Amino acid sequence: MTKTRTIKVEALTRVEGEGGLYVRLDGERVDDVKLSIYEPPRFFEAFLRGRALEDVPDITARICGICPVAYQMSAVHALEAALGVTISPEIRRLRRLLYCGEWIESHALHMHLLHAPDFYGVDSGIDLASRFPNEVNRGLRLKKHGNELLEVLGGRAIHPINVAVGGFFKAPKKDDLLRLLPDFEWGLEAAIATTRWVATLDFPDFTRAYDMVALQHPDEYAMNEGHVASTSGTSVAVEDYENYYEEFHVEHSTALHSGRTDGHASYHVGPLARINLNREQLFPEAKVLADGIDIDWPCWNPFQSIVARGLELVHAYEEAIAIIRDYKQFSPSRVSYEHRASSGCAATEAPRGLIYHRYEVDDAGLVTFAKIVPPTSQNQQQIEADLRDWLPRVLDGNDDHIACECERLVRCYDPCISCSTHFLKLTLDRGKQA
Repeated sequence: MTKTRTIKVEALTRVEGEGGLYVRLDGERVDDVKLSIYEPPRFFEAFLRGRALEDVPDITARICGICPVAYQMSAVHALEAALGVTISPEIRRLRRLLYCGEWIESHALHMHLLHAPDFYGVDSGIDLASRFPNEVNRGLRLKKHGNELLEVLGGRAIHPINVAVGGFFKAPKKDDLLRLLPDFEWGLEAAIATTRWVATLDFPDFTRAYDMVALQHPDEYAMNEGHVASTSGTSVAVEDYENYYEEFHVEHSTALHSGRTDGHASYHVGPLARINLNREQLFPEAKVLADGIDIDWPCWNPFQSIVARGLELVHAYEEAIAIIRDYKQFSPSRVSYEHRASSGCAATEAPRGLIYHRYEVDDAGLVTFAKIVPPTSQNQQQIEADLRDWLPRVLDGNDDHIACECERLVRCYDPCISCSTHFLKLTLDRGKQA
């Protein structure tokens, strides 16, 4: 007797963007898994060619409404490398503060509205709010803090417009930052409580031998610069990134996959990778919290990435408070430069993982080449590998259960599908069964 079993979920919920998952089974063996990104390509790299390099920060910000800062900062750092620009310490601190704002709003959103519902068997953040109104309201307030900081520093909360090659168009007034302090001091305590809450969730027993990759810096928790390090022991300069990691096309996805250059092996980027590699450099309260919760570090369970996000949420509040308290308005807010024909690259840490940019510019200041490698592109192959290992554990359930379990694992990565196309339609093919 032949039995074909097909499961379709037209769109993966609680992620940004659209894609699908195809699974083929040979009996109880998982024969094939394909994370099919079907959202149309967006061609941002092509859009940038021929544009003035000064336009790049505003254009790349439009790649994502959740993590525009990561795209802006990666672009700005790469272009400054090409132009030989050295920024002042004051500009550098403000850029880290801007990153703190993005990490706060993105992590708070993902933890409370996108990921936590999976652990309570509900379909949405709205359903979760009916059971945990205080926790969800707390999360919304935390997200608002991040957006308010982006507005002060970036000119607006979404797609900031104050970021420039060489610095900022305008430095914020000290009073505008100081008025955020009471909320941020409350937010620090709320972030600690949030992290303790998610650390008690019922996590599946699922660990894998990951190669985790993140920036690493000798003097700070890596956020906007550093070496590209991995838990397998490699550490390479950002300039050598493309010698160790490369993108490649797969037929079933409009987004490129990434892998190691030596055989296209998958790797894992994101908060869990950062905590595993850089935990000792967390700010004090985040470090104490990490050491006090019931998780052994390094952690190899993707479902516990929600705890890693919580620790980074605490860290971002701590660092933001420290920078705001010490801030003194300065001038100039931008370093001057001259156009020259050159190339430059940079890597920073978006909320959901490592992001890499490389640009070539001519002596008129026009972009002649652009390469952007988003974190979700880098994680796609790893997600497929995870699903191959995860699926045999959930095949006893019905179609809806299997689909939900697949979505649950994918959401651990907080994927931003639109970024990667520059989920979830699930097709489960069980083939012939006697």
